[in-house]
Amino acid sequence: MATLQIHRIPARNDNYLWLVHEPDSGAVAIVDPADAAPVIVKCEELGLSLTHILNTHHHGDHTGGNLELKEKYGCTIVGSTADQKRIPGIDIAVGDGDTYQLGTETAQVFDVTGHTLGHIMYWFEECSALFCGDTLFAMGCGRLSEGTAEQMWAALSKLHALPDNTNVYCAHEYTQANGRFALTIEPDNTALQARTAEVDRMRANNIATVPSLLGAERATNPFLRAAEPELMAAIGMENAAPVDVFAETRRRKDNF
Repeated sequence: MATLQIHRIPARNDNYLWLVHEPDSGAVAIVDPADAAPVIVKCEELGLSLTHILNTHHHGDHTGGNLELKEKYGCTIVGSTADQKRIPGIDIAVGDGDTYQLGTETAQVFDVTGHTLGHIMYWFEECSALFCGDTLFAMGCGRLSEGTAEQMWAALSKLHALPDNTNVYCAHEYTQANGRFALTIEPDNTALQARTAEVDRMRANNIATVPSLLGAERATNPFLRAAEPELMAAIGMENAAPVDVFAETRRRKDNF
């Protein structure tokens, strides 16, 4: 059975673009192309022709390459139904509960409004691959650029239904800084201590820390752990609602 071949493409200062190849059909998608040039270079290196662009949200560091890539390859641009007016060149709009077929592989679409209004993510269940844009980062989450804490907590809560072995393909290399912040929230979390030490070793050797595993995020990411008694106690909010714990954690990160 075919599976997705996923290639990391660094771009700008800290962006990761994800080139997704489904070999049985020859479908090739780029997720959130900040710029066209590095995508073209990677396609030529691999002998591939782009057939799709999958956008998670409208920010320029996720859509900046859309129109140039569409002009070069004639690829189909997929984006959010709720935000299609802000996705350059969009052809197909998808929303919460929809599926999208990339060759023989099926992505389930989730609305994860929070970082932006109409932000979506794509989960390829059979391949254990989640393309989440700026909703979830390794040990972090996106800023509330347009949405509310309530919306972002509802979005992150959807991740709890996904299995621990899900590979989280987020869009930025923010892990080391996120880990430093996470330790201010849960300094006694031994899993977090071990993970941040490993991340420090990786970054010292210029090794990418993404993708991560969702199971590791559940154990170490303070934004996913807002309902955990240990985290609630650590920030003195034992009896608070999880959304309020999340909001306080996000507030602290914004001022970190």
